[in-house]
Amino acid sequence: MKQTPISVDVADMALAERLFADLAAPYADEVGITRDAYGPGEQRAHERFIEAAKSLGLELHQDAAGNHFARLPGSDPTLPAWLIGSHLDSVPQGGNYDGAAGVIAGLTVVSRLKATGITPRRDMIVAAFRAEESTWFPASYIGSRAALGRLDTTTLSLPRADTGRSLAEHLRDCGGDPEAVAAGDAWLDLDRLHAMLELHIEQGPTLEHAGIPIGIVTGIAGSFRYRQARCLGEWGHSGAVARTHRHDALMAFCALATALEHEWSELEAEGFSATVTVGQIATPPDQHAFSKIPGEIGFCLDVRSECPQTLERLEHRLFASARHLEAERGVRFDFGVRTGSTPAPMSPALTERCQILAEAIDLAHMTLPSGAGHDAATFANAGVPAQMLFVRNQNGSHNPNEAMRLEDFAEGVRLLVALVQE
Repeated sequence: MKQTPISVDVADMALAERLFADLAAPYADEVGITRDAYGPGEQRAHERFIEAAKSLGLELHQDAAGNHFARLPGSDPTLPAWLIGSHLDSVPQGGNYDGAAGVIAGLTVVSRLKATGITPRRDMIVAAFRAEESTWFPASYIGSRAALGRLDTTTLSLPRADTGRSLAEHLRDCGGDPEAVAAGDAWLDLDRLHAMLELHIEQGPTLEHAGIPIGIVTGIAGSFRYRQARCLGEWGHSGAVARTHRHDALMAFCALATALEHEWSELEAEGFSATVTVGQIATPPDQHAFSKIPGEIGFCLDVRSECPQTLERLEHRLFASARHLEAERGVRFDFGVRTGSTPAPMSPALTERCQILAEAIDLAHMTLPSGAGHDAATFANAGVPAQMLFVRNQNGSHNPNEAMRLEDFAEGVRLLVALVQE
């Protein structure tokens, strides 16, 4: 059944455009955007969020982890609340939209509801989370996990990649309370949350290639990661050691990577999806040379999939291949500390509801999975119904050229407004 299309007013888009411009302003003479987690860049973004929320007349709250929440009261305070939001940190020299679009979308939905005099049945909480990007600290979803009182206390001792100072120290600098976080203090109550909604730019080209502005996400990939893996062999003379006597760390690593890619290809042929990425690889600069056989190589590995069984299969292949190569080539693999995240399916009921509403308001859309991690995964894995919306993005993500047309953003806001109006 069609319904009267929901519009997003010029004033609402002016608010969104102003907020995006304000977030980008300090970086006009720099390459990209760097809103460092629990640092000055992220802190400034949270200050802008507080100002915008106050201008909309919302109730403001800060939790022990430094996350910020702005509440629009609903007509029935006994009902669990909608939570809409995302994060405000970025990767180093990233773009302006990853994370921030979801926070600004929540504020824009509030602006639209207030402008039209609509009071939602449920309270609506707009969330600005901290430290979603694992570039800064080697952990996923720090702010949103802390918001639910579910941050492992060992995470507080993790060093930030650039400063070497602990998360606890950085959190305290930003007005947080690491002791309360360690104790599991949580401002958000799981029993008082109806659902978590997160709008985000798509970080790949699917929607752009399809010519569709909005994607309704079916699930968020989980991962396993080895950030400081090594292959240890034996250094030797490049001309004096025959192939059969070599313990070449680089060639052994290449064979391991090839085995993983072969397994990945077989999984895709069977209809399963995954990604396997080696983002860094290097021989020690103080030892490598033109005429030396590599005796050591460092690498990282990032493997993702929506399916837990697929992740298990790829990790089994990783270790089986490593054992085989160790015996065959006389090398040793040291994978170091394992980190990762659990796959998070979106709420089937919310996914279906979004599809129905998109049809009703004449919104072009498609369903697709998310290969990247997002704060919505924290809530889905905690038992809160969660739903993500992707907005078409022309230039990928985690780079200075992130793009998003405001008219596409407005389409995502339209769908969120329809959803929270129930």
